[in-house]
Amino acid sequence: MLIGMPGAGKSTVGVVLAKRLGYRFVDSDLVIQEKHDKLLHELIEEHGVEGFWKIEEEVNASLKPRRSVIATGGSVIYGACAMEHLREIGTVVYLKLPLEDVAERLGDLNARGVTLMPGQTLADLYEERVPLYEKYAHETIDCHGIRIREVVQRIAVLN
Repeated sequence: MLIGMPGAGKSTVGVVLAKRLGYRFVDSDLVIQEKHDKLLHELIEEHGVEGFWKIEEEVNASLKPRRSVIATGGSVIYGACAMEHLREIGTVVYLKLPLEDVAERLGDLNARGVTLMPGQTLADLYEERVPLYEKYAHETIDCHGIRIREVVQRIAVLN
C-alpha cells in the first residue's frame, strides 16, 4: 500500500513495483472514479472535501486485493477505518518527498483532485498530512533525489 502526498509518485512507482513483483496494480483513485462514474474533482465539487473523504474511506476500506500493489489517493490518511484496514492487509509504505518537490511536480491542484479546504495552501496541507503519513506507515522511503527504479528496489526488498 503506497501512501504519500499527491505528486510523490505513488501511481508511477506502483505500476513498476507491481510488474517487478508479478502483482496486480490497483490505483484507488481510479477505483473511486469508476465506482462513482465521475472524476475526482467532480466528486469533490459535488460532495465537498469532507464528503469526498467519506467516499474515499469507504472505497479503501472495502478493498480486498490479492497479490496487489495499491496506490492510494493522498487524502486516504483522513480515513482511520480505511488506514487500519490497509495496515491489516499489507505493508503501508510512505513515499516521502519534501514540500518543494511536491509543489514542483503538482501543477493544477484542482485538476489533480487535491482536497484543499478554503484558504488552505499546499504548505498547510503538507504540514497537516505528514504526521498522519508517518503515523500509518510501516515503512518510509525518502524519495528526494532518487530515481523510480531505486524507490522500487527499496520497496521490493521489504516484501
